[in-house]
Amino acid sequence: MFPTAPADRFDAFRALADRRGRPGDRLMASLAGTRAGTADAPGGWAPAVAAGVGLPAAAGLGPATYYADLAAPHGARHVRVCTATACFAARAGRHLTEVEHELGVTTGTASPDGGTSLQAVRCLGFCYAGPAALDGDIPCTGPTLAGQLSGREPSRAPGIPAADDTGDPVLLGGVVAGDPSWQVWPRTVTAGTADEVQRQVAASGLRGRGGAGFQVAAKWEAAGRAPGTVVVANGDEGDPGSFADRLLMEADPERVLEGLALACFACGADRGVILVRSEYPRALARMREAVEQGYADGHFGPSVHGTDITLDVAVVEGAESYVAGEETALIASLEGDRGCARPRPPYPTRRGLWDAPTVVNNVETLASLPWIIARGGAAYARRGARGETGTKVVCLSERFARPGAYEVELGTSLLRIVTELGGGLKDGAELTAVQVGGPLGGFLGADALDVPLTSADLAARGAALGHAGLVAFDQYVPPEEVLRHVWQFAADESCGACSPCRVGSRRGLELASAEAPPGPDWGQLGRVLAEASLCAFGRRIPPAVHSLARAYGDRLAGWAP
Repeated sequence: MFPTAPADRFDAFRALADRRGRPGDRLMASLAGTRAGTADAPGGWAPAVAAGVGLPAAAGLGPATYYADLAAPHGARHVRVCTATACFAARAGRHLTEVEHELGVTTGTASPDGGTSLQAVRCLGFCYAGPAALDGDIPCTGPTLAGQLSGREPSRAPGIPAADDTGDPVLLGGVVAGDPSWQVWPRTVTAGTADEVQRQVAASGLRGRGGAGFQVAAKWEAAGRAPGTVVVANGDEGDPGSFADRLLMEADPERVLEGLALACFACGADRGVILVRSEYPRALARMREAVEQGYADGHFGPSVHGTDITLDVAVVEGAESYVAGEETALIASLEGDRGCARPRPPYPTRRGLWDAPTVVNNVETLASLPWIIARGGAAYARRGARGETGTKVVCLSERFARPGAYEVELGTSLLRIVTELGGGLKDGAELTAVQVGGPLGGFLGADALDVPLTSADLAARGAALGHAGLVAFDQYVPPEEVLRHVWQFAADESCGACSPCRVGSRRGLELASAEAPPGPDWGQLGRVLAEASLCAFGRRIPPAVHSLARAYGDRLAGWAP
């Protein structure tokens, strides 16, 4: 057993920031603003930015060298190319080389004159139309990506196809049927009680939709309505293959905000924070517009709808880090620190953002709340599967004949989702494997899809529900390349806070890139990653690799458990 961190452990960054007025927001915004105008390395500008908000050089260099958006050089024209799983599967990764050739810039660099820079990112949320890139904030997608970026082809960025498979959508009602938002919050805050909201959510059995699947009501209860409680809406949808949060924030941001208001009410919080990843510029703009309108309409502010309830809401832009989607790492990023996972205990519900009790709920989780409070927890609990109630937005990648976002009941057969909703693969391609639940979720072979869409059933097959993104691989992508892609992702996105994951992910990439099978080295490495990693990121790498090996059988001999 490993010792747990003491609940009163000293945090040097927080102590320093407390003495300087907690300038975390100003620090991150200033770093991003300065980076946008320079291709120089952070060492040349980050210390001055830190000094400008009253912090030492290290406080600026830490995040500026950690977050991909801040570490990558920015030319006058900055292009971000998605290299995440769905875009990789669309062209077997060839699109990045094609873009480099067209632009004359190597990934991770800027042209000598500073005119153009190129950054590889994961993910842009265009998994249904990849490969994808952002030219500034202008999206380009599809097989002619390189031509679009060179100006030979017009930019192409289709909207997200969305459909409901339930007959009574919880999440996509506003998107597919135009159901209005802000119908529940005004009457709840004026005539309801926090206890009643808590009871209905507890009765619903709602679990977090961000991947961990923790009981939402239990997390709220753990915060205890302590003074100063904060609710954070996690819009850092980092799982490549998923774009449900992007859809909700862009197409129906009011529903997300209404859910955030209800969560704040139930938790006794007078402050809400929405973190939106920088790779979603339109979602960021839409959320900011919706918050401004929410204040104008009386949903937020010092006297919400004439009551004595105060609720202030702010939108914060992320800076590109997969691990920063984990709740303790997300909190660190909001404070202006490096987005590394922190030891627990203490848990965020006791000591979170600036040591305040903090509840972190995923965007999709919050968007479920208006339906639950309007219809009742018992009605929600009757939907879905035993022990895993309700609905989920499943995202199908570009390889499918009908890619897009589908709201389904939990427990729906994965085989039905792939073959009926998704229509199988496009152009008569042969399905060889499906990645379920993100890069570290798991893989299932084409003959292993007859499984209910629940966390428990997928875990029994070596996969995971995660954000419920489904990325299809056809026969044209060699399994060895998929294996290297998984290890490359792990090595690039490890936050580095613990040596088992930091060193182990790089060692795994070396083994995956070698000509010979890994042999006994992989078994030892897998045990260290699974047992000693600080957070779920490192612990999930071995099961993901094992599931990939099972999906491809003899073609990846040596990587199976």
